[in-house]
Amino acid sequence: MLKALGVQLYSLRSYAEKDFVEVLKKVADIGYQVVEPAGFWNLSPAEFKKIIDDLGLKILSSHSPWARSLDDVNPIVETMGTLGLRNCVCGYGPDDFKDLDAIKATAEKTNQLQAAFEAQGIMLFQHNHYWEFEKIDGRYKYDIYRELCPKVKYELDCFWSTNKGAEDPVAILKNYAADTVMIHMKDGVCKQEAANDGMKNGLLDMKIDLMPLGTGTLPIPDLVKAVPEQVPAIIVELDYCVIDMWQAIEQSYQYMVGNGLAAGNK
Repeated sequence: MLKALGVQLYSLRSYAEKDFVEVLKKVADIGYQVVEPAGFWNLSPAEFKKIIDDLGLKILSSHSPWARSLDDVNPIVETMGTLGLRNCVCGYGPDDFKDLDAIKATAEKTNQLQAAFEAQGIMLFQHNHYWEFEKIDGRYKYDIYRELCPKVKYELDCFWSTNKGAEDPVAILKNYAADTVMIHMKDGVCKQEAANDGMKNGLLDMKIDLMPLGTGTLPIPDLVKAVPEQVPAIIVELDYCVIDMWQAIEQSYQYMVGNGLAAGNK
């Protein structure tokens, strides 16, 4: 059975800040089945949920709120209840994975968050970028971390998992299949030499060209075949793009649905 196709609304943030409701309407009109918010802009979580319900859209996960400390737990649980979700996201910057000591400290923090959320019936899942798939002594940093956080689940970003083209995303997805609960799919040209570590103005400080799905180097059909059964949707996310973002989001939809790689509403 085909997985539902969704879009991470972070991709459309420049439009959402002007008219978020219109963004949601256009996403539904394109045919996406699922939205994953990253901010609610001028809406409350309850207002957002009603609008997407009325539009026939689904929410299976959210990047708002984002778990950062134990102080976040109770407010997040309340918001997730409003959204109808029983999961919560976390994720970290490059400094949190810079060496073994940093990984251990990050894992300890995550385990505390995971236990606190589990006690309230919420599953913690984590989103990656590329630095988690750098290596220490021949091992992926994320593999070391995964051993230290055995209960954490993963929203695997297949493009970033290549670590700028150095690694095989299909092999990584198969390795993480048992713990993967959601998939992010973006496309582009992986260039190891073109990326810089770190964040800049909230965005990845990279010179990697991100492109509509199906126009870059990511082996998307092979990845789709490897998506584990428990994953309900494939989420399109473009942090930025070489072309107009609405055009890229629509083109990505046509590629995935038109080629039988995911299910849309049109």
